[in-house]
Amino acid sequence: MWYLLAASLFFLPFRLRISLGLLVVSLIVAVLNHTLQPVALLVLVVMAVVAFFCFRRKESDVLAKVGEGLLVLSAGALMLHLVPGFTNLIVVAGAQAGPESAPFTFNYNLDKALVPFLLLGCLPGLLKRPATPPRNRLWWLILLLSLPLLLLIATLAGGLRVELHYPEWLGSFMLANLFFVSFAEEALFRGWLQQRLSQRVGNGWGLLAASVLFGLAHAAGGVMLICFATVAGLIYGLAWLWSGRVWVSTLVHFAFNMLHLLFFTYPLWQHPPG
Repeated sequence: MWYLLAASLFFLPFRLRISLGLLVVSLIVAVLNHTLQPVALLVLVVMAVVAFFCFRRKESDVLAKVGEGLLVLSAGALMLHLVPGFTNLIVVAGAQAGPESAPFTFNYNLDKALVPFLLLGCLPGLLKRPATPPRNRLWWLILLLSLPLLLLIATLAGGLRVELHYPEWLGSFMLANLFFVSFAEEALFRGWLQQRLSQRVGNGWGLLAASVLFGLAHAAGGVMLICFATVAGLIYGLAWLWSGRVWVSTLVHFAFNMLHLLFFTYPLWQHPPG
């Protein structure tokens, strides 16, 4: 089921009909193996009806705007795992990537993975918009080099330490992080939020506001994590702005997470007692 779901997300930016077909099959399997309970299925049917209604109406239509608000709230609820009836698969529980890394848990999240589909219903241009490329392509190289630089700064600030990893669950982590985490978050924060803000206050302010909100979404990790997540949001936001493609910012987001996992304590440095 999880591979079918990942495949449906892979095709979403390029082949919508194939993507939706794979999504339907994924959800049928999810019902059969009890990953998706009846209450969650009912909620998803209602969300799908609203998404289809919004997709067929003009964005300026009042009812379409109401529908968009409902879909965004629904996407937020799915992102935060507030919708009952999802039994997400725990892949790793309380594991350490290395001896100095803090224990962490990650899941295959069906609810979070559905966020891009919902948001596409209220914003057909969610995954593809006119690009605003930098004048010099060298800026792309600088943007990519800023990924390891940010992690090194976090190390100097005491949040991380250099620690090489190649855990046995690396493949599962890559699948989950690329499709069920990075893509979902980029669809919400860049594809929808930054795009809508940019339409109202311009690209610069839209980039800044979306990045700050992305940072605040990591408030549970403390002030330092908020600051670094905000800067990371600026990097992802520029990748989205320059390319006009959510899949590009998703790959940048995924690359940052992989650099973090492979070369630094993940998700944080576990300070020795005392």
